[in-house]
Amino acid sequence: MAPCSLRNMSVTTDSAQQDRAAQPVKTDQVIVLFGATGDLAKRKLLPGMFHLSQVGLMPEGFRIIGAARHPISSDEFRDLARESVEGSGRKSDTDGALEKFTKSLSFVGVGDGFGPLGEAIEAAKKELGGDTETLIYLSLPPKAAAGTVEEIGKLGLDEDARVITEKPFGTDLASAHELNERLHSVFHEDRIYRIDHYLGREAVQNLLALRFANGMFEPVWNRNHIDHVQIDIPETLSIEMRGSFYEGTGAFRDMLVTHLFQLLGFVAMEPPTSLEPKPLGLEREKVFDSMLPLRREDVVRGQYVGYREEDGVDPNSDTETLIAVKAFVDNWRWEGVPFYLRSGKRMAESHHVLTIAFKQPPRRLFPIDSALIPEDFGRDHLTFELGDPGSISASFLAKVPGATMQLGEAHMKFTYADAFGDDQAALDPYERLIHDVMNGDRTLFTSSDAIERLWEISEPVLEDPPPAIPYWRGSWGPKEIDDLIAPRRWHLPSDHI
Repeated sequence: MAPCSLRNMSVTTDSAQQDRAAQPVKTDQVIVLFGATGDLAKRKLLPGMFHLSQVGLMPEGFRIIGAARHPISSDEFRDLARESVEGSGRKSDTDGALEKFTKSLSFVGVGDGFGPLGEAIEAAKKELGGDTETLIYLSLPPKAAAGTVEEIGKLGLDEDARVITEKPFGTDLASAHELNERLHSVFHEDRIYRIDHYLGREAVQNLLALRFANGMFEPVWNRNHIDHVQIDIPETLSIEMRGSFYEGTGAFRDMLVTHLFQLLGFVAMEPPTSLEPKPLGLEREKVFDSMLPLRREDVVRGQYVGYREEDGVDPNSDTETLIAVKAFVDNWRWEGVPFYLRSGKRMAESHHVLTIAFKQPPRRLFPIDSALIPEDFGRDHLTFELGDPGSISASFLAKVPGATMQLGEAHMKFTYADAFGDDQAALDPYERLIHDVMNGDRTLFTSSDAIERLWEISEPVLEDPPPAIPYWRGSWGPKEIDDLIAPRRWHLPSDHI
């Protein structure tokens, strides 16, 4: 049966047009970008801050100071920023906006010490005049970030600075605790922002809207009605010349402890008393506190054939490029409901999918083995495509037109593009989160306690991991991931999204 489109549905867009309550930052900012010549800065951070300035969400006055071990001139940094913006999707330049943006940029090398950086920060504050705040973005791996934090402390920035740290937040419980201790030696917890760009996606935030703004969903969002949950992020990409990085990280540390567990927290949380940062964060942390430690038998690690030939990879590597786990939230709402999480490189397709699979009715008028029911139908479910621009679809059984009672799988689908249009002013995840940090909004950020708890429940598998099983590039992974979810099946591969 053909999908039923909701593109003509009536949608009130006033709140959307207000850019989801986004407001310009009131206090001038001096932004220090460590790792300013790195891949993330070029792909996301510099184009993102340019777009924030374009749509009027940067403060009236701001300066961006690039910092890295290997020095370049400020003019070279401005050229790098121009190339980054022009090569991104944020490349429109009206009224000389790009040139105006690049004038706010400068660069300081810190390979020989952090003294010149401190001087540059003070000079930028004086140039802006009045009240200013400092934002430090550590676009660095965990080991480099820890040493940089210590040097920042010597500059005396702990009073007025906020700091953004990139994932992974450590590589195990001990390293995460050490990194948090180092951060806390300089910054108070409420000034530390652990950024996970997945939480900045519009579709991820829409989970909150769907659950708590609609009376039809929250009453059935529990073990009485939901059979299982899938969070599935397969990728067709390889490790992309990051062999040395990936060898020390792997899919478990790179994807599971950050993105997938964080998404699980949004799916499984209890209704907060409000959408303010503190109550929302408390409910997500309760989910993590309720999660059972992972068991070796509930984990499948895979490695795509050819990974060991990648540059920077050990020829005998056992690093996983695919991870699949069965996790449980041991509380009243979710008792006995499995959460299946999967992510891998060089898989058949790229998706960012959350599937809520509902239980069968207690008494079936149409038995599951009946000829009336399509052979490949799993169960009725809600599917969230979390990639941009995002969509929500419902799959269910309906009668096929005709003289006999024959059932077919039907779908209703909502897409952001159809309902709200192509909003050029919309923010991408990094832009949204950087804007939140400048406004001191911690809603979409994770505390040190939550991070350490997620490493704690991962410890049994990190200490005694199952071997990485080879799988072919372009496949859906080794057959063991199907055994993990049996007798259920993965929603992907499927064209029903």
